[in-house]
Amino acid sequence: MQLPQKLFKKLQHREENNALRELSVHESRIDFSSNDYLGFASSKRIFDRSHEFLKEKEIYKNGATGSRLLSGNHTLYPETEVFLAKFHNAETALLFNSGYDANVGFFSAVPQRGDIIFYDELIHASIRDGIQMSNAKSYKFKHNDLEDLDVHIRRVQNVDDKNQEIYVVTESVFSMDGDTPDLNGFVAFCKKYDCHLIVDEAHAIGVHGKYGAGRLQQLHLEDQVFARINTFGKGMGCHGAVILGSLDLKRYLINFARSFIYTTGLPPHALATINIAYQELYTTPEIKKLAENISFFKDKLETLDLKSHFIKSDSAIHCCIISGNKKIKEIATRIQEKGFEVKPILSPTVPAGEERLRFCLHSFNSRKEIDEVLELLATFVNT
Repeated sequence: MQLPQKLFKKLQHREENNALRELSVHESRIDFSSNDYLGFASSKRIFDRSHEFLKEKEIYKNGATGSRLLSGNHTLYPETEVFLAKFHNAETALLFNSGYDANVGFFSAVPQRGDIIFYDELIHASIRDGIQMSNAKSYKFKHNDLEDLDVHIRRVQNVDDKNQEIYVVTESVFSMDGDTPDLNGFVAFCKKYDCHLIVDEAHAIGVHGKYGAGRLQQLHLEDQVFARINTFGKGMGCHGAVILGSLDLKRYLINFARSFIYTTGLPPHALATINIAYQELYTTPEIKKLAENISFFKDKLETLDLKSHFIKSDSAIHCCIISGNKKIKEIATRIQEKGFEVKPILSPTVPAGEERLRFCLHSFNSRKEIDEVLELLATFVNT
């Protein structure tokens, strides 16, 4: 059957604006695009140890067999949640199938009618989707701008409504910019206005803090936030997500988060991989190697006079702004033809005029590779 005309026109509009998304098979180029910051996704050691972990426990199941509230809550679930809570200095932990499921589940279920959500204008799409499903009112504030947030909260806060709850949500590392908010400032702000702070740490886990525990633990703020949302598909190299918070929050989510209730649980092998990947954080040299590569990359930007083209970042994500979908795709293609996997980020994923090349750094990138890709970039940007 033919696609409805109104849908076909939307596709056509994307194509005319050089914004059509298409799937491509990952080619064997030098990786500057994946979120596998520590190389854990392709670690044979983690793969083998996960398999042995299951054999030692005599777990030979390929699937969870149902939702966690029915038959899917196998023994590795509580074991893994206790381990994650201890690692992240949290009262409790609740595992979700993905970061998307965690964010949609949390924000659609927790804020209630009459409550208010304030979110950073660059917050991840999964959080926006969850907010749209909520009955609470929501307002965006300028990126990383506490002064703008202050203006908004003074304008809409109902100080006489004792039942009104206010939620503030940000990320510790933003996925499309690679920058970090003033987390100390956000904690102080939320204390001042009696708000509940939620921080998505997807791109900080495995990268920042002792043992890669994240920005909040690096700053000793983990007990100052209402909820932390950590995902495993980036630095941890596996799959799934966890919401860290109080016992009461966990009990509430089990009862009201639809993305938790109405989905088949993760298979035992996924949880075994999460366990082993986290255990690797205690001894791996990759966190230090990644930090050294981030520092080297930033020094190279200075040397090649590229710094002004990049968004300021101390994370593994570094973005070079080059306006226009057509232009950014052309430059990305030319870099890829030289053997480097660097992805263009197009509008509407980012605002028009803020299209970019997104460089993801890894512990396994060599200094020679960083040198070569940035020197190549300089020939396109500085000419």
